Amino acid sequence: MIVGVPKELFPGEKRVAMIPDVANQLIRKGFEVLVEKGAGYDAGFTDEAYSSKGAKLGKREEVFKKADIIVQVRSYGGDNGAGKADLKKIKKGQLVIGHTDPLGSPDKAADLAKAGATCFSMELIPRITRAQSMDALSSQANVAGYKAVLIGANLMQKMFPMMMTAAGTIAPARVFILGAGVAGLQAIATAKRLGAIVHAYDVRPEVKEQIESLGGKFVEVEIDTAEAQGEGGYAKEQSAEFLKKQREAMNKVIAESDVIVTTAAIPGKKSPVLVTKEQVASMHPGAVIVDLASERGGNCELTEHGKTITTKNGVVIIGPDNIASMVAFNASQMYAKNIQTLLQHLVDKDGKLVIDVEDEITAGCMVCKDGEIVHARVKEASTTSAPAKKAPAKAKAAAKKATAKKAPAKKPAAKKTTKKK
Repeated sequence: MIVGVPKELFPGEKRVAMIPDVANQLIRKGFEVLVEKGAGYDAGFTDEAYSSKGAKLGKREEVFKKADIIVQVRSYGGDNGAGKADLKKIKKGQLVIGHTDPLGSPDKAADLAKAGATCFSMELIPRITRAQSMDALSSQANVAGYKAVLIGANLMQKMFPMMMTAAGTIAPARVFILGAGVAGLQAIATAKRLGAIVHAYDVRPEVKEQIESLGGKFVEVEIDTAEAQGEGGYAKEQSAEFLKKQREAMNKVIAESDVIVTTAAIPGKKSPVLVTKEQVASMHPGAVIVDLASERGGNCELTEHGKTITTKNGVVIIGPDNIASMVAFNASQMYAKNIQTLLQHLVDKDGKLVIDVEDEITAGCMVCKDGEIVHARVKEASTTSAPAKKAPAKAKAAAKKATAKKAPAKKPAAKKTTKKK
C-alpha cells in the first residue's frame, strides 16, 4: 500500500499529516510512503529528513497518481475549498483521510463521493477507548488549550503567578476556562502551572472532579444538567432558557477574570454564546478573552474569527485562526500518530486493505464509498442543507396555465344603483 502525503493548501496551515519518524514506522510494517516535496517544511521537517527515513519524494500529481491512500490534515471540505483542483486527481476507490468537516460542509462530502473517493473523516473518529490513539480532535485540542493560555498570558498586562517582592506582593492572575473538554482541561493545567488562580465551568457536572484534580475551582451553577452530555462525549446544544440562567450564574466570575478561555463547540453546529457583550462590558480594561470556538461563530458574542479586537472598555478579544498550526511541529507529531493508528486499523496483517462496515471505528468515521455518502449523520446533514430545486421555466408556465383553467370564473360585479328621491 502506498501512502501519499500532499502539501497542505489551506492558507496558513503549517502542519503536515505525516512526519519522518512515523513514515519510517509505516515503512517497516510494509507500507510505502510518497511525500510531496516541501510538504513538511513549515512544520520543521525537511525533505532530507523524510528521505533518510525511507520515504520517497515527488510532485503533487505523482503523489495522487501513485498513492492508494492520501493522508492530509485538511482534505477537501475541511480546507474551505482550497483543494478543489485535487478532486480531478483522485482515483476511483482511492482512500482519502483527513479533516473534511462533513457535518458542516456535507456538499463537499458529496463532491468527494462523486470523485470516487473512499473518505474517512478524522473529526468523526468515535470517542471510545479503542479509538483513543486515533482521536485527532483530542490530540489537536490539547495543543489548542495549551497555546490559548500562552496567548492570553502574552497579551495580558499582568503576570500569572503570585510574587512576593521587596516592592510589594503581586496578586496572582485570575483565569476562567469555559468548557472542560480536552482543550479546556489542558488550558486549566497550563494556567495552573503558570501560577494563576483558575476557575472552570462545564454543563456536564461529572467533569467537576477532573477540574479539581488539575487544581481548578469548579463554578457551581444550580440548574438541571442531567441531560447536558450528548453523543461522543460532547456537550449538547442547550435551550435559550438554559443559557440565560447559565450566564446569570457566571456574571461575577467573568467580571473578576483577567483571562477567559472559551472552548465550547458542538460538531456541525454554531458555537453557543456563553459570554455576552454585557458581560464583556463588566470586565476590567486589559482583560483578555481567547475564543477557541471562533471558527463556528464563537462563544463570545463579540468575537471576530481570525482577528484580535479591543472593545471600548479595553478588553482584548482574540478569535484565533487555526491555533494548532501555531505549534505545527508537535501538532504534526500527534496527528501523524493518529493517522498511523487508523491506517494499521484499516490494513490486515498481510498488508491488504480491509473495510469492515460492522466495525464501530470504521463505520463511525467513513463518510463516503463507491460514489455515495454512507455516514448516516452526514446523509442527514446533506439532505437538510440541500437547497430546494427550482422548477424549469416550461414546467412553471404549464402549472400556471393548469391553475388558470381550474380557477372558477369570476362573477361580474353587480352594478350599483342610486335611487332618486
